[in-house]
Amino acid sequence: MPWQTARFLIDLQRPQVMGIVNVTPDSFSDGGHHAAPEQAMAHCELLLVEGADILDIGGESTRPGSVMPSWQDELARVLPVVRHAVTLGVPVSVDTSRPEVIAEVLAAGADIINDIRSLSWPGALACMVQAPQAGVCVMHMQGQPGTMQLRPHYDDVLADVRAFLAERVQVLREAGVADARIMLDPGYGFGKTSEHNWALLRGQVQLLDLGFPLLAGWSRKGTLGQLTGRPVGERMVASVAAALASATHGARVLRVHDVAATVDALKVWQAAGLAA
Repeated sequence: MPWQTARFLIDLQRPQVMGIVNVTPDSFSDGGHHAAPEQAMAHCELLLVEGADILDIGGESTRPGSVMPSWQDELARVLPVVRHAVTLGVPVSVDTSRPEVIAEVLAAGADIINDIRSLSWPGALACMVQAPQAGVCVMHMQGQPGTMQLRPHYDDVLADVRAFLAERVQVLREAGVADARIMLDPGYGFGKTSEHNWALLRGQVQLLDLGFPLLAGWSRKGTLGQLTGRPVGERMVASVAAALASATHGARVLRVHDVAATVDALKVWQAAGLAA
């Protein structure tokens, strides 16, 4: 099933590479590298040269322990970049939870809202209902970014994530959001230990039973650092391997920092006949 977004019907026959554009001073991997609008705009263009299918622009750092900016600051960070990105000929996603930001970026031409809080904040869902074509990605997170990694606990992480995503899908459906617009994200690294993340990845294919495509975001995350012993700047190989593992287990959008390496790896993966 293709993914319906505001301007594009995205073909999910092959995994799509979503390039990350953090317009923040404090993101865990690349905070401050693209904090100025001009830097972020240039990074959008670079990611497209490297082969990105989708751009994902965010103005809130959601690393563990992060402090949330005001919605005015978040909007000031992302809006100029969104206005530029929508001229580049690819789907543009905005990583936000604030209804004020959602409304403004959709009005500016954004195609997708990628919300780690799954449209749970008052007014967020109403914004999506008022944009009848825009795509939405809802994600599982236990807790909030500032505290989510303190003591995450699950009796069964796969069952809990599945139940949460099913509940959010029902909420969206009841509000009138069409199934074709919905993407689901298990939320790797968001309120989960390394053991939780690996268990979730091993069982990820079971989430496809919900009937919706999956987005996976493993890029440079702490679980990869714990496994390999490498600092955040040296996790490209592990990130690409995790992206391919998620694709093998059914993910159809891979949210990554290292676009060129992921694109190359996917070509080999497909040529080898490993496509899910």
